Amino acid sequence: MALMMSVKTIISTSVAIIATGAMFACVAPFASADSAQTSAVVSSRSFPKASSVKKNLFAESTSTSVDENSKWGGIETLDVPQTESQGEKEAAAAQSAAAAAASRSEHRASIPQVDLGKMTGTGTGAELASFSLKFQGYPYVAGGNTPAGWDCSGFVQYVFSQFGISLPRTSGAQATVGTPVASLADAKPGDILANGTHAAIYIGNGQVMNAMNPVQGTAVSDVSVFGGAGYSIRRVM
Repeated sequence: MALMMSVKTIISTSVAIIATGAMFACVAPFASADSAQTSAVVSSRSFPKASSVKKNLFAESTSTSVDENSKWGGIETLDVPQTESQGEKEAAAAQSAAAAAASRSEHRASIPQVDLGKMTGTGTGAELASFSLKFQGYPYVAGGNTPAGWDCSGFVQYVFSQFGISLPRTSGAQATVGTPVASLADAKPGDILANGTHAAIYIGNGQVMNAMNPVQGTAVSDVSVFGGAGYSIRRVM
């Protein structure tokens, strides 16, 4: 009985040893296969390796090179309005003023001069007519009555004021002052020729000194300046 038990024990132990050996024999190839497969894997980068390190990623680019053939959707042809600085505006204004002064000088030089020796009459009226000629080329300014700028009646009013005579402001009112003169043939230098739209100072020989318009300024003209309209001839001195 004891012998039989020993045999069974030996057989069981042997079977266990054989089974264990078989298990290790199966596991070893699998482990070897896994090791072989693992060693065959090669890693690779999905992006190129940086060759240099950027020092400051937040620095603004200062490159100014632009391809001549670059297209910007038409923005390069936009007509952008240019603004002027205050200095440029002042320089332009000064240049404009200088041009205007040169134009006035040129105009003054082109004005026909009156031969005072041909003026008829004597006395204060002739002196006033002669004085009025000093203002040839002065500017015409609507509503003005000084050498800085005047209109027709403002000019007549100013000239007479220099001889101590106060005249109304408008040409229509000036056509009623003093005493009437019958005709141009009877007019003398210093008389006023005026109607509701224009006033002038008679200087003789069918000519008057008057502030004409913004283009011609203050100049000598003949009586046709009234455009064929009637006018009064008034003597105040």
